This record gives sequence, C-alpha cells and structure tokens, in this order.
Amino acid sequence: MPAAAITFQTRMEKVEWKVEGDQFECRLSQPVANFGSGEFVRRAGEQATFRLKARERWMGAGSATLLAAAAPWQPGRGDINLGPVTVVSGEVPFNSSQEQAGRLLTGLMEGRSPLVRHRTQVGGDSLEVRLLPSRFNQAYNDYLACTAKLLPVNFEQIRKAQIGFPEGGSTLDAMGQAKLDIILAFIKADPSVNRIELDGHSDNSGNRLTNRDTSRRRALAVEEYLKANGVPAEQIVVRFHGERYPLVPNNSEANRAKNRRVTMSLSREPVAEEPAPAAAPAAPAPAAAPAATS
Repeated sequence: MPAAAITFQTRMEKVEWKVEGDQFECRLSQPVANFGSGEFVRRAGEQATFRLKARERWMGAGSATLLAAAAPWQPGRGDINLGPVTVVSGEVPFNSSQEQAGRLLTGLMEGRSPLVRHRTQVGGDSLEVRLLPSRFNQAYNDYLACTAKLLPVNFEQIRKAQIGFPEGGSTLDAMGQAKLDIILAFIKADPSVNRIELDGHSDNSGNRLTNRDTSRRRALAVEEYLKANGVPAEQIVVRFHGERYPLVPNNSEANRAKNRRVTMSLSREPVAEEPAPAAAPAAPAPAAAPAATS
C-alpha cells in the first residue's frame, strides 16, 4: 500500500464484537473507529455474507479487494486474496459472496483480519478497512448459538412454493406435508404473512371436467392441512385450473408428474385500520344575553 493510504482500524484494546439476532437473521459485527462497522449477516435459510456499514461515503462505486490478512505477529504468513467485491454508493457499499464470508470466518479463527482495500471517493487515495480477531472466539460461539435458532427458510424462499402430487390423486404425500410444515413454521413466526393463495393444477391425463375437479380437490387438501394447523380460513384463497397452465409440456410421464401440483403464494397484505369514531356534534353556543334598554 502507498504511504498515503487511509486506514480505518479500532485500537486493539478497544476491539469488541457484538452478536444480535432473532429467528430470521443473525449478525456478528465489530465497530470500526471513525468508519462504521464490519459485520457478518446470516439470514434464515442461507449462509453468511460479509459487509461494511459506513457512516460517511468514503467508498465510491467500483471494485474493492477483500482479503483475509495475516497479523503482524504472524511472521511468514501472507495475506489471502479472496477476490473482488462490487462497491456501490450508500450506507452498505457491498455484500460479499457466501464463500468469501465463510473463508473470512475461518481466517478469524486462525487469527487473520478481514481487510477491505479500495480507492477513496475523493482524490483517489487508497483506503483500507480492517477488522481485528481479538476477542473473536467467545463472540463466535454466541453467534453460532444464534444461528442454531434460525428458521430453515426465509420469506423469499417460500413466497412461491409448489406442493406436488406426483403419484396422482389428491392426497398429500409425506414430502408435501414436510414442505407445508416448513412453511407453517415460518408463518407462525411471522404473523405479517396473512394471505395465502392456492392454485390447483392437473396434467392432461383425463378429460377437462375430471382434471378440473382433481385440481380442485388438490387445492382443498392443502387448504385443509393449513387450517388444521392453525391458519385462519379467511386468510386462504383457493382457485383451481385443471390442465390449463402446465408447468412443463405434458409429453412424458415425468413431466405429467410435475404438472400435478398446487402452487402456493404467500403475501403480506396491509391490515385495514378501523375508522376512528365520529366526533360528537358540538353543543350549540349559548344564546347571547339581550342588550339592555334605556
């Protein structure tokens, strides 16, 4: 690095790691003096990514290099270049890949530092942001305890789901029930998900009336499973389409099995607020006293 490089790093004696989270997301972060923070974020159903949060717009749009840097007290160990990250303007300049974050976490356990190297927005000077591995092990154990409580999926992963009926008929099989159980666990944890649309489908094996009825019974089977597990009926919309909307062409048994399904769509509908009670009519003003006469 050139001598003019700007380096952001917390003094070793002031380094602290913070762990925060819930069923939906866990964060392991280190404040960086005069810059903001660096943090690992793991969402439900995904592996962790690494990102910076900047209080000032030090990093202009472009590309930065991510490294697992060796500590000065580790002679003979070189830095590990983890490749580029795309930088955008804003409070969160970038998000690493999951692979890069995993290697940074491994590096921290080995005493290495996550290091971001970039050009500043003003003047083109080199900029470094470094996290230190001090006090990492206990914080990492707390982070693992948080991730152990994450839900198996996040909303984006289940907002559109297919419940299959590959063997025909309208009875939910074990795989369909298992998929619904995962979705139900999320719905119970996130009450803002309050609308479920079920669309029943069939292949083209029977006549149109039979196929339409089969698709209806499949959608109803999913609806009954949801209601039996606590989903209010008023939050469920059921439709059925027979063979009209195949997922794939009905030109083989394997494809027909894919078309025997119920499509499930989740959404967060705003709850209508009850209108405020009308204000009581104002009392009539008292009549003015008659003027005195002479």
